[in-house]
Amino acid sequence: VQLQASGGGLVQAGGSLRLSCAASGRDLSNNVVGWFAQAPGKERRFVAAVSGNSGSTAYGDSVKGRFTISRDNAKNTVYLQMSSLEPEDTAVYYCAARGSGITVIARSRYQYGYWGQGTQVTVSS
Repeated sequence: VQLQASGGGLVQAGGSLRLSCAASGRDLSNNVVGWFAQAPGKERRFVAAVSGNSGSTAYGDSVKGRFTISRDNAKNTVYLQMSSLEPEDTAVYYCAARGSGITVIARSRYQYGYWGQGTQVTVSS
């Protein structure tokens, strides 16, 4: 499966962005999909994830209440709605998928086998 992340950009603090992760080559509806963020010089950190049927979601502590993950299986796409953005949210955002048949959400990037190329989010103060 190939993942394409898009929607990043430059936004002022307090603003919003919606990232998209579009899959091709395979139906993603049964895969757990997550978003991770990597700032310069820092480890890639967990942001959010959603199960295949959207029945379960999980968020990193720093984004709870501000970000919302969702998916449209008809479009084979997962979204990350980012609100109340802070300069600390500045990073390259990657979407990733776990293997088919794996239904448990994971927070470790090592549990995801498929990765998109990343999209830059920059929040100015």
